[in-house]
Amino acid sequence: MDITPLLDTFGERTVVAGFGLTAGLLFGVMAQQSRFCLRSAVIEFWRGSWGEKLSVWLLAFAAAVVCTQLFVALGWLDTNTARQLSARGSLSGALFGGLLFGIGMILARGCSSRMLILAANGNLRALLTGLIFAVTAQAAMSGALAPVRTWISGLWTIEGGTARDLLAAFHLNHVGGMAFGFAWLAVGIHLVRRHKLPLRWIIGGLGVGLAVALAWLGTYSVGRQAFDPVATQSLSFTGPSADMLMLVLVPIGKSIDFDTGLLPGVVFGSFFAGLFARELKLEGFKDGPSMRRYIAGGMLMGFGGMLAGGCAVGNGVSGASIFSLTAWIALLGMWVGAGLTDWWFDRRADNRARLMVDTADAAAVAP
Repeated sequence: MDITPLLDTFGERTVVAGFGLTAGLLFGVMAQQSRFCLRSAVIEFWRGSWGEKLSVWLLAFAAAVVCTQLFVALGWLDTNTARQLSARGSLSGALFGGLLFGIGMILARGCSSRMLILAANGNLRALLTGLIFAVTAQAAMSGALAPVRTWISGLWTIEGGTARDLLAAFHLNHVGGMAFGFAWLAVGIHLVRRHKLPLRWIIGGLGVGLAVALAWLGTYSVGRQAFDPVATQSLSFTGPSADMLMLVLVPIGKSIDFDTGLLPGVVFGSFFAGLFARELKLEGFKDGPSMRRYIAGGMLMGFGGMLAGGCAVGNGVSGASIFSLTAWIALLGMWVGAGLTDWWFDRRADNRARLMVDTADAAAVAP
């Protein structure tokens, strides 16, 4: 993809920020329309329902894997320089960070990307949780929590390169990666047909995965043709949220990049999609206990996401689409942490509530 005219006209940083804005807009629209949410997918999986939300997540995940691996196989994209593969990684950080993030997204009733989508539609709970998430992520990156993050990350590390590449570990090429993606796409299509998902949910799920793949392609194309180094990256919301927070608070000396365009793009995309669908609605907290739960969830996601090197999208879709070992470990941690937390906090509470109702009904009909 020749983008030299764009680089000559607008400059490298402006073009890469434009790619971020475009990918964010696409993700915002598609995620809002499809109700894309890892937390809901995990709950359906662990509760054995395998319903609509898991279907959407599988469509997004599979589309990201297939399209990304297709771009690599065609020679359009090289992900070997991506941070998730090239840099030294932390297995301990991926595991513990993924667990903490999974716990947090159950408490907050949504992952960090879902908070951004909901906040753009008027959800004040999501707005507060997202701000706490960003503050905690910044504290974990370079603030008061950074020493703790560094210590946990250093417990078990792995070299970059083929050591972090699952395709290399299993002696598979990128066609094998595409086949893996198609297998999960088939599962997603089966669930879609079983549950008769609305067309906009299907398109939205596939569009989320496409946004991830196009972001990889766009940043790689700029980096290959730009004079200054530009990182090959895709969608993620932990580091970008922390950076955006500092850009708003201390804008002096900050340069624009892919992440600068990404978050505003997601917000605008979700807002206009909600406006068009007449789904904008101002919502707040119901009570004090629920507020404490959301705050705790935002903090756990912020620290866990920074520790794991990415969020539910950054690791679970973007990192997984290039078969990064640490991304897959973090994704596994998210599924396990979320499943255990859902069982401990929500399923047990639901069971207790049903038991109380059944007891009351039995007492009411007793002679």
